[in-house]
Amino acid sequence: MRPTSEDVITGHLFQALRILNPHWCWADMLNQALGAVRFRRQIYRKLKIELWGNRPYFPRELLPWPEGSTQVDATVSWENPPTTVFFEMKYLSDLSPKTSGDNGEHGFPSDQLIRNIRVGLWECNWFHFDRLFEIKPRDFVVIVVGPERGHPLVRKYRDPAKVRASIPRNERLLGLPKSPFIGELSFADITGTLRRQQKWFNRAERQVIDDVAEYLDFKRGTARSHRGLPDDGFDPRVPG
Repeated sequence: MRPTSEDVITGHLFQALRILNPHWCWADMLNQALGAVRFRRQIYRKLKIELWGNRPYFPRELLPWPEGSTQVDATVSWENPPTTVFFEMKYLSDLSPKTSGDNGEHGFPSDQLIRNIRVGLWECNWFHFDRLFEIKPRDFVVIVVGPERGHPLVRKYRDPAKVRASIPRNERLLGLPKSPFIGELSFADITGTLRRQQKWFNRAERQVIDDVAEYLDFKRGTARSHRGLPDDGFDPRVPG
């Protein structure tokens, strides 16, 4: 396991989220990530959490360079209304600046975030194809999770006009999901949200929250030390 790998963090976090009652945490975390009240607390029909899922190849006719399949760190979906959320997890490594098949001559970005956005929009039926029956697009959201907030690519793609301009063959788009649909969570955001909602969970769930909050706070401190940043004295038990 590479020391910069986020896979263990991904496993710990989403195993905890599988255990917790989603009514009390999913909408709060997603709204925190998006900076808007976009989701409501609800009973999630057919809620599914998938880790490290390989998505189908993005259609070659929509892309001027060759591109392999995309692996999404975590995918959360439910059916009321039909919604898919991609989570891109980061720890000590950054988002990849471009895909290996892109030599830069086509004028479109191919960084890891826009690639996930493209793939998700296609998977959720936001591209027009000649079909016998039209399929209604699913709501779609992409969240970047890391030790800290403030990634410049997240700021860039929160602008729908920049998303559209960054996608080749964008005339084939049926539109875009309701804005904002690109967001970001720090480890402190997650632990703070879970702590604020902790009173609504049962005793076993509260212990899970304690454990995952302690773990994410430790990993956040390790990341700050790796980057030469001082300990800011963050306590996940105190709402941020």
